[in-house]
Parts: sequence; structure tokens; C-alpha cells
Amino acid sequence: MLNSYSKEDKVLLAVDCIIFGFDNEELKILLIKRDFKPEKGKWSLMGGFLKRNETLDDSANRILHTLTGINNIYMEQLYGFSKIDRDPVERTISVAYYALINIEEHNEELIEKYSARWFNVKEAPKLIFDHDQMVNHAIRRLRYRTSNKPIGFELLPEKFTMRQLQKLYEAILDEELDKRNFINKINSLDILVKLKEKDMTSSRKGSYLYQFDKDKYDKKVEDGFTFKI
Repeated sequence: MLNSYSKEDKVLLAVDCIIFGFDNEELKILLIKRDFKPEKGKWSLMGGFLKRNETLDDSANRILHTLTGINNIYMEQLYGFSKIDRDPVERTISVAYYALINIEEHNEELIEKYSARWFNVKEAPKLIFDHDQMVNHAIRRLRYRTSNKPIGFELLPEKFTMRQLQKLYEAILDEELDKRNFINKINSLDILVKLKEKDMTSSRKGSYLYQFDKDKYDKKVEDGFTFKI
């Protein structure tokens, strides 16, 4: 049994955040320009180091709030990355998180402060260290979660059209979906509220707006409901 920590190696613990957004057409990722060496001037995920008085979730929330100005973001711990030489400066283990935000809600001043920019996930630049590996892992997790849990609604405005919802799923899954089949599937889940309001920007007749009914969904889950797209 260990009775002393003094002889044990000390290792830095970083938290890196993969922030996904949706602009009604494309799935995007928020990246920052690194302003210090090594890899200064290159694109990176937003990250930081765990502080003594923080849990991992606390640290991820702090980092996300600093960049976006938003609280209560959907966030999930993704994976630990511990390759010995992943950071050339110090032995550093990173725990990655991914988060989902509605792009319209992000804070423009903070984005500018950190030289941050939204990229289409298909056109994102090469990232520092093992951040590309983190992003690929996060995309796979997002696709899996979206297929069996209604987390995709975090990327939409509070009121959205059925077209916006379909475009979101097509962007996440990277495949084209049949409109009629998609609408029938969504309607069969019975977790949306159809509003009397219309979005008049999409056509002359307009498109009805919907809202996700979280209370109804939670009640259905208690009754054994399984979300599946």
C-alpha cells in the first residue's frame, strides 16, 4: 500500500473542448489560433489545465464559458489522451470534452478576443498535437448519440422548421435523408410541439415552426420510450 506520494511522477492534466455548432446548413467546429509556442499561430481546440480546486467537469465548463460566454451548454466527457510525447513541452494527459451550442448564441467579442473561427467540419484545417484525433473521436460519438438521444436539438434555435431539423441530421450523419421518411419518423416519436407560427423566409406559404418538448420526452423515457433515428 502506498504511504507517500512524494516519489511519484507529477503529470499535467489538460482539458480540451471540441465545440460543435450548426448554422442551418452545415455542422461546424469552433477553433482558435494558438498565441504561444510551440505551434504558435496554428489552429487548435480550446483548452486549459485542470486547477487544484476543480473537477474535470468544472474545468470544461470554465473553458467553454470563457470562449462562448454561454452557461448550461450540453457537454459530455469524451476520452483521455495519454500518448507520452503528445505535448512536446511537458508530459501532459488530456481529457477531451465535446459540447453543442447554437451558433446564434455565441458571444462575438469573446470569439474575436481568442481569434476563434467556425469551420465546416469537412473543411477544418490541420490542428496541433493530437487534436485532429480528438475531433474525429468526437464526431463518431456525436453521430452515435444523435441516433439514440435527442441531443441534436441543442444545436438548433428554440423554434425551428422541419427542414432545419432534417438538415441538422444530414449534417451530423453526413448523409442525405428522404424527406417523407424523415418527417414520418420524427412525427412518430411524438416529442415535438407544432406551433401556429410560421417561418416566412423559406417560402411564400411559409413553414410551420416546432419546439422540442423536453418534459414530454422525459415522461416518455420513464415509461420505457426509446429514441431512435
